[in-house]
Amino acid sequence: MPYAWPQISEQGVSEMPKIHSSTDLRNRYNEISSFCNSTQEPVFITKNGRGDLAVMSIDLYDQLIQKDELYHLLSEAEDDFKAGREMSFDASLEQLRQEMADETL
Repeated sequence: MPYAWPQISEQGVSEMPKIHSSTDLRNRYNEISSFCNSTQEPVFITKNGRGDLAVMSIDLYDQLIQKDELYHLLSEAEDDFKAGREMSFDASLEQLRQEMADETL
């Protein structure tokens, strides 16, 4: 299965992902929910033997969304830098202050 690649934990230990069937999700929801919330790891759900869903806690989902937003902003900044759209820290801070002042008016 393509999603069954080993994952590396923060301790550097290789771990296999937790995989359950859709029947397990239906019959053991509380256990799977507790696992996701206590470990901050996703559980992969299969349907008819094939990968179907990734289930995770809301906290883990929020972390992933925040990381994605940060990567997007960093990518935009890199593109601006490559295109020569850059300014000094002082100029940037002054522009930010001006924008904030304009919003309060």
